[in-house]
Amino acid sequence: MRLNAGILTSKLSETKSFYVENLSFKIKFENEFYLLLKTPNNKDALSFLLPHHPTQQPFFHEPFLGKGMYITIEVENVDELYENIKRKGVEIKVDMRDEPWGERHFAIEDPNGIGIDIVKYTKPLEKN
Repeated sequence: MRLNAGILTSKLSETKSFYVENLSFKIKFENEFYLLLKTPNNKDALSFLLPHHPTQQPFFHEPFLGKGMYITIEVENVDELYENIKRKGVEIKVDMRDEPWGERHFAIEDPNGIGIDIVKYTKPLEKN
């Protein structure tokens, strides 16, 4: 089983630029109403669909309203990506931090209001 989360948005161009330029996603497929992006390792995908497109069933018409969604991207070197993201001028929504349950992470936001938690899983702190 594979997962491809799809988001309905009118911001296809901004979304493509954001994921490709800042997170090194690859364009798997695109046309005038649909964008399919793959992670740099080609394991996972995100898709973006133009709302109210006549080729789509009404169930797939209403746009995402920009709240209440996040994705987690696991990376090998979270510190390096953090520095790269900062250099590119992307706003950091949650600064780099270590969590006692075992992750080092920071968060940004895509053009659609989707929170992106970028994480490197670590060993949880031992409880005393």
